[in-house]
Order: sequence, then C-alpha cells, then structure tokens
Amino acid sequence: MAALICTKPGHRPRLIYRIHLDRGPPPRAGARGFTETDYARLLDAAHQQLGGPIVLVWDNLNTHVSRRMRKLVEARLWLTVYQLPTYAPEFSPVEGVWSHLKRSLANLTKHSLDQLTALVKTRLKRMQYRPGLIDGLIAKTGLDFQPP
Repeated sequence: MAALICTKPGHRPRLIYRIHLDRGPPPRAGARGFTETDYARLLDAAHQQLGGPIVLVWDNLNTHVSRRMRKLVEARLWLTVYQLPTYAPEFSPVEGVWSHLKRSLANLTKHSLDQLTALVKTRLKRMQYRPGLIDGLIAKTGLDFQPP
C-alpha cells in the first residue's frame, strides 16, 4: 500500500492511496512491494486529481531516494520533493493512516487475500470521507502545511 495526504488552502484534506496486490510466487529475499514506477504512477494520479503542482514531503525509504526515483521526479516539472529526516515517522501524517488502519483491522479474521484486500480498501475509503480524521493526522505531526 502507498498513500498521500494532500492539503490545499481553502480545501478539505484528501487521502489518495493505491494497493498493490502481488499474486505471484513468494517474493525473493529483498523484493519490494511498490517500485519506483508504482510510486510515480501514484504521483501522476494525484497530480491529475488535484489539478496542480505538488510539493511532496516523504521519508527516506530506499525506493523514495533511489537513483531511478530521482530521475522520475526530475521528469515531472510539477513535482517538488523534500525528504524528511532519516527516521522521523512522527512528521509523516501517512504513518497515522497506517496506524489507524491497523487498529481497525485488529481481532478480525479473513479467509483469503481477496477478503483482506476488500476490507482494507473499504477502511481506506472510509478514511477518505473523514476530513476531520485527516486533519487530526496532519495536526499530530506539529508541522505547518500553510504557505508562508
């Protein structure tokens, strides 16, 4: 899963996400879920949905800082990227999305990957329609997302 929390002055905050479901054989050691291309597609979709330039603040996941990702970012003139400090999940409102999602799934059992995927999508969709929750996740970071 990958997600973006998007803010724009005068608009409600938005949660945009993608789920990558791999039905292939078990991954080899060191294999990743989301690739640089997957993240670029998420950013392209966000750009299209939001209809304007994007200032992206994200962590230092190896996929986010790879040479390939830097090239994909450079090719998008509408995208400006800032990296968070090395390990600073408290500054990322998306970490709150994952925490909230995990708590909502506690003590539930599903019998298949399809059932679990459907439940995760439902829970994320619910979050999308709770701007107060998203505002709270942003506020918890202590960061000011308002333009200067």
